[in-house]
Amino acid sequence: MVKKVYLVSACLLGLPTRYDGDHNCCPPLRRLCRRGRVVPVCPEQLGGLSTPRRPSEIRGGDGRAVLRGRAAVVDDTGQEVTAQFLRGALAALRLAQLCRADGAILKSGSPSCGSGSIRDGSFTGGRRSGDGVAAALLKGCGIPVYSETELPRIRALRRRRSSSRKRRWRR
Repeated sequence: MVKKVYLVSACLLGLPTRYDGDHNCCPPLRRLCRRGRVVPVCPEQLGGLSTPRRPSEIRGGDGRAVLRGRAAVVDDTGQEVTAQFLRGALAALRLAQLCRADGAILKSGSPSCGSGSIRDGSFTGGRRSGDGVAAALLKGCGIPVYSETELPRIRALRRRRSSSRKRRWRR
């Protein structure tokens, strides 16, 4: 049986890739990594931004709007960093295609990786619905994207699928 491979936000694996040089370690994803089913990715670093770096948020929409040229990614000083986010999203997509990823598990709230929920662009900690730039590009190319907050749901789906396979073979 072929193992599924997932792109995973590097910060969720305990790597110090967050904007502030810290991480958001998620132990279940580290266990998945130890089984060799994970490709770490940080679209912001792949786009040429350093670590640590200024915090960034999307203004004027979400990642889809950035991809269409209708919104911008800016840091907390007002400097536009849209080009780096687009470059990083493209690199993440190329990596997903190269390793034939079955999906991506990305950091919620991130202007690159957020899936379903991102910061609202005000730098006050508020959130809004939408996807980050890399998440939007991956989804737009047919790659399923999940956030680390969806892990219990992903596990439940996997258990349901494996138990239904067992039942079919027993008939």
